[in-house]
Amino acid sequence: MDMNDRDMLELLRDELDFIEKGGYGRSVRTPWKSKSIFRDSLTCINFAEPVKTHPCSECQLINFVAPELRNTDVPCHQIPLNESGDTIEDLAMRDKQAQLEEVVKEWLRTQINRLEAR
Repeated sequence: MDMNDRDMLELLRDELDFIEKGGYGRSVRTPWKSKSIFRDSLTCINFAEPVKTHPCSECQLINFVAPELRNTDVPCHQIPLNESGDTIEDLAMRDKQAQLEEVVKEWLRTQINRLEAR
């Protein structure tokens, strides 16, 4: 496994751990504001910044995004997460946070297993 794969594996494991520990739950300070998968975690290169200071093209997740969708506002929300091709954007529109998190966790586990098998 090369360094890029190890870095990606660590990033995906950290994100899975974050979700499993309830990282996308509502904040006590801002309970009216929902959190954005990937964007509101340390996975995001622009985490905790009010505006994007780094282009999303520098994000490690960009390789999971189809080339034609890499210039969208939040490209990581365009990653196909399952066989149906559902994305974070698709699932977020259904307003079912628990289902969204389950699909993302399964996608993360799949990617982790794929990298570990290399």
